[in-house]
Amino acid sequence: MTGRWTRRELLAYSAFGAATTGLGAVARAQDAPADGGASTSPNEAITLGFIGVGGMGSGLLDIFHKFPDVRVAAVCDVHEPHALRAKEAAGGKPDVYGDFRKVLDRKDIDAVVIATPDHWHAIPTIMACQAGKDVYCEKPLSHRVAEGRAMSDAAAKYKRVTQMGNLIHAGENYHRVVEIVRSGVLGKITRTRAWMASDRGSFGRPADTSPPAGCDYDFWLGPAPERPFNPNRFTFNWRWYWDYGGGTLTDFCCHLIDLVHWAMEVDAPRTIAATGGRFAFDDNAEAPDVCDVAYEYEKGDDRFVLAWSHIDSTDHGFDGKPSGVMFQGTEGTLVTNYNHHEVFPTQGKTVDISQIPQTLPRSPGHHREWIDAIRSRATCSCNFEYGHRLTSVGELGNISLWTGEKLAWDPVAERITNHADANQFLTKEYRKPWVLPAI
Repeated sequence: MTGRWTRRELLAYSAFGAATTGLGAVARAQDAPADGGASTSPNEAITLGFIGVGGMGSGLLDIFHKFPDVRVAAVCDVHEPHALRAKEAAGGKPDVYGDFRKVLDRKDIDAVVIATPDHWHAIPTIMACQAGKDVYCEKPLSHRVAEGRAMSDAAAKYKRVTQMGNLIHAGENYHRVVEIVRSGVLGKITRTRAWMASDRGSFGRPADTSPPAGCDYDFWLGPAPERPFNPNRFTFNWRWYWDYGGGTLTDFCCHLIDLVHWAMEVDAPRTIAATGGRFAFDDNAEAPDVCDVAYEYEKGDDRFVLAWSHIDSTDHGFDGKPSGVMFQGTEGTLVTNYNHHEVFPTQGKTVDISQIPQTLPRSPGHHREWIDAIRSRATCSCNFEYGHRLTSVGELGNISLWTGEKLAWDPVAERITNHADANQFLTKEYRKPWVLPAI
């Protein structure tokens, strides 16, 4: 991370900030096995390799290596200072690599945790599945829709246990909101909203320069186009450059739109219309600092709208919340963020949520859930098929923005049906010698 983030931003704009401030018992559950003690003896530990140990990867390493039934055997990063720091954080025991393929070649490694930039998610994930490794991959799952489909298909073909990094999904608040919405007490829901507001500030326009010491920059670029090294495109800020990420929309749709998909029991929009741009800042970033997307969904004979909004120049969102989700029904409106929810009855109506029963099983913690599923071969709550469908929502919003068109989406064929040329953005060209592995 670059140091340009404020405490208020981190709380509003970071999954880890939300976890440490609001998930309480769930966050604590992630630091111990579900039964409160070691679930296996040390010689039966699950052996992990970590691919990408920058900011997010280091956070994941800190969580996983504390489990008494987990052994960290390898850490891998193309930026050597990150890898050496991760080795020290894991007690100095893991082997250090600069090439993820050497991690996948290790027969003693059961599973891998991938926390690279988005443009590097698909290739190592598919190769890990082919190597017989279970996979935890950070959100968003992919950089393009076709990559996500290939990742999910690879996981299914090779029978891998997968989890997309989306830890808010495990929290008590999200579970309770889903139960309230599905109970019907809000009436017929015709409009939902998800938003993110952050006072991030300008990136500026630093000059191109040489990569930092210990960085294999060509490997960092990987399948992305060759570019001169620029500090703004490296470490945390790569998210706002189309070569590597999808901006605020793909970065946070997985946290916020997750709740809409889960509660409304849908998995794909039917139309997508986006507007926005880089309006607030004169810098060299590419992804919009203001973006609004209108998604239309169908659920049986019913339809509803999801309105996405984000702004990067102020942390003033809706209902006093920098980030949040809203469900508007004929009987009442529910407003929530990561940690808290509130219901506002429609005028003249009464909504009583106190008697709504608990119907969803609770999670032992997002990370613990994956470790437990590796043993049981169960399906995780944010498995790659779920993660792919969720990530696609953000990717389709960006395609609508790039083309300036309202798109019609066929979620079965995973094709845009009303603008054939827009389908070119479902995939991308890979810089040689890298290719998306055949499944």
